[in-house]
Amino acid sequence: MKKNILSGLIAATLVVSCTKSTSKTETIENPDGSVTTTTTTVSENGIGVDTSKINDVKEKTESRIDETSRKIDKAAEDAKNKIDATADKTKENLNQAGQDVKKAAAKGASKVEEGAKKLKEDLSK
Repeated sequence: MKKNILSGLIAATLVVSCTKSTSKTETIENPDGSVTTTTTTVSENGIGVDTSKINDVKEKTESRIDETSRKIDKAAEDAKNKIDATADKTKENLNQAGQDVKKAAAKGASKVEEGAKKLKEDLSK
């Protein structure tokens, strides 16, 4: 608990102590020939953040995310196409196997019929 409070106080002190000051001195010559000097001091409390760098990083990150998203979509589409092609080939193979089984069954039935005819002829003799 003490460490958390101490860490909070140190962070608060750091933020408060980080003051950025900028001084501008402007010299103006008056119409009567006298010179007036004005000094302006601008102070920023806290840590100064360059929003242009943040925006640049944000844009680059969004660009990379979009590019990655496109790559993922393309890979998914390619995988889907390969799966569809494999399914079509499997369907063709199964249809061919079914046709082969049909032919074999018809051929077997034909032989059985021939055998039955011969047996009938042999029995009738």
